[in-house]
Amino acid sequence: MGNAPLVVVMGISGVGKSAVGHEVADRLDVPYADGDDYHPPANIEKMSAGTPLDDDDRWPWLRAVGQWLADRSDTGGVISCSALKRAYRDVLRDAAPDVLFLHLVGDHDLIADRMSHREHFMPVSLLESQERTLEPLADDERGWVYDITPPPDEIARHFLADAGLENPA
Repeated sequence: MGNAPLVVVMGISGVGKSAVGHEVADRLDVPYADGDDYHPPANIEKMSAGTPLDDDDRWPWLRAVGQWLADRSDTGGVISCSALKRAYRDVLRDAAPDVLFLHLVGDHDLIADRMSHREHFMPVSLLESQERTLEPLADDERGWVYDITPPPDEIARHFLADAGLENPA
């Protein structure tokens, strides 16, 4: 990995993956991408209609996110991606073996409130489906878990310190 960290900011919808991802990318001076931008139109239509994605919907999307990571193996990058199951994270690790995971977690009611106050294709009605699907990081996965209560810049600062990625300047 060296000077080019690859980071996936993961978690269910509404936890602040984009906000924290931007903070981490800015602090590392690497590109940021929103994994939602890699969903095919059919996935967005399905979620917009309140229907959860299934594994068959997710595999092509996860391969696209993995390709984004692989394409930045020399330069580093940060991408937000729900990465709800270990098998999904395995796809990302296959593409980018040195990837680090920053897992955001929070209270159901806080997340539902956040989701209800934003413009996004993911309706609040899918929150429980995401919570049921989520498999937390296992001990052998390179990642850290952070509560979403602090502001994004504070979460980013803690992650960079915990991952040993602090800018020494």
